[in-house]
Amino acid sequence: MAIKQLSETLINQIAAGEVIERPSSATKELVENAIDAGATRIEIATAGGGKGLVRITDNGSGMSPSDLELAVRRHCTSKISDTLDDIRTLGFRGEALPSIGSVAKLTITSRQQGAEQGSVISVTGGKVSDVRPAAANAGTVVEVRDLFFATPARLKFLKTERAEAAAITQVVKRMAIAFPHIRFVLSGTDRSTLEIPSTGDDHLARMAQILGAEFKDNAIEIDAGREDVTLTGFAGVPTFNRGNSAHQYVFVNGRPVQDKLLLSAIRGAYAETVPHGRYPVAVLSITLDPAFVDVNVHPAKSDVRFRDPGLIRGLIVGAIRQALTRDGDRAATTGASQMMNAFRPGYSPSGLRPSPSMAAAPWSAATSPSRPLTVSGGAQFAEPVQSRFSDITMPTARAEPREVYEAAASPTTEPVLYPLGAARAQLHENYIIAQTENGLVIVDQHAAHERLVFEEMRNALHSRRPPSQVLLIPEIIDLPEEDCDRLMEHAAGFDALGLVIERFGPGAVAVRETPAMLGEVNVQGLVRQLADEIAEWDAASTLANKLEYVAATMACHGSVRSGRRMRPEEMNALLRQMENTPGSGQCNHGRPTYIELKLSDIERLFGRS
Repeated sequence: MAIKQLSETLINQIAAGEVIERPSSATKELVENAIDAGATRIEIATAGGGKGLVRITDNGSGMSPSDLELAVRRHCTSKISDTLDDIRTLGFRGEALPSIGSVAKLTITSRQQGAEQGSVISVTGGKVSDVRPAAANAGTVVEVRDLFFATPARLKFLKTERAEAAAITQVVKRMAIAFPHIRFVLSGTDRSTLEIPSTGDDHLARMAQILGAEFKDNAIEIDAGREDVTLTGFAGVPTFNRGNSAHQYVFVNGRPVQDKLLLSAIRGAYAETVPHGRYPVAVLSITLDPAFVDVNVHPAKSDVRFRDPGLIRGLIVGAIRQALTRDGDRAATTGASQMMNAFRPGYSPSGLRPSPSMAAAPWSAATSPSRPLTVSGGAQFAEPVQSRFSDITMPTARAEPREVYEAAASPTTEPVLYPLGAARAQLHENYIIAQTENGLVIVDQHAAHERLVFEEMRNALHSRRPPSQVLLIPEIIDLPEEDCDRLMEHAAGFDALGLVIERFGPGAVAVRETPAMLGEVNVQGLVRQLADEIAEWDAASTLANKLEYVAATMACHGSVRSGRRMRPEEMNALLRQMENTPGSGQCNHGRPTYIELKLSDIERLFGRS
């Protein structure tokens, strides 16, 4: 079959298949153009989930008639010249407008700042009209109707209008976080109006607009740098987490990206602090020389490639962990809110109120959640049982000063105010009640001590080489030669963890020692997994993670068990050790070890505020 030149319309439709995947893709490209034009106000209107209408109105610099004529042609752009090494704008390909025009009905109306009149141009299914004069405000209005009408097969792959509208909302939110000085308005017949006012240079205020007001109270500031790479932003405390990763935003030189390297670095930074199936909340911005990052990886520009990915990953993991160590050991404010809700009638953790039949059921001492606890012998609170409380001082109306906090080492010194306060009681042999300066703290003694033991064991692992187990017969593992080369480059690091490997010919390695903590281990599977990890990330953390998992399991079985009564000095010692141990706010499984309730919340429960 003879080779022939494709028509310009077909070329644009092929390009549209890569650049414009769905209505949210078109919205993203058009909003990026508005931002690059210097707009401070951007209005987005949609209908039918963006399939029927997407209209972007901005107050940017606008375009002249000659600019409009070129804007709808492929590879025409004002944002780059002769090189891709210095891209400082969101768009640069010059493909978005002609791609949209080839599969939809596109109309662009624009007037430059200071011009007497505007101009308009239309593109319908790839057919371009002449530029005509038009009345217009300063700025640009881009209107896209009947998206994919020229390629009906693509319409079959789109989701429901509600899903497509939600995807557009996510695009606008990402742009809003990246550019807090711009006012965004999202409206349409398929949604309720979302207005995001400008916050100027206050990035945290803009994040609160998108992620909720609670984010401000549960965020830790990130500000780190390494080798001319700067990382800024905010990361939520581990106990402030969500059920999916939609609340993780990463920007590279102001560009919103969804790169797997960056998202995996966030997961790694929160390892063992967030429960399985939960995701941390974070907004991170990476700034570096444009020459050291390639944004021309995919037409959607959501993936990037770094010249030194190990540096970027290490910076993210190290900065977040340092911030969590510094300021992350605190309970999320949402814990107090959930506790407050628990006191309300009809509250259930699932958020569902009981049915009318349940609410109308008669009270029963046997089923009431407020029933007295059964003690040994089947007695409830009969006289013999109550005698155990005879030594407790009964409450009186006498107002006498009382020390709230522990004294320091010497009784003559002033009382010391501790973050977790002083232990006051133990409930159900598992929960420690501590009084703080402005509220109270409830501590899960098993979860807290489990974390403390684990941190001690992890420090021991990092401070010295863990014991290894010499194999009677070395394990020979056949691998591709390039995998063997990668493994041997990390051989010294493996040796520090108790895994000793040697080269055994051009396509094999010999394993002579394995970490004793792992016991019987599938050596072949472990080494192959390490080789795959190095090939993917140029780093190998599987072995270290396995050792830490064993340490976490040992800590779980070696910590203070639930049901053990603790003396006041033991409870206070546990509180003091928690205050001095990084990561003590969560157990090894990521669950919170304590919940804080402010005095103002308690007073509100009693109607005193």
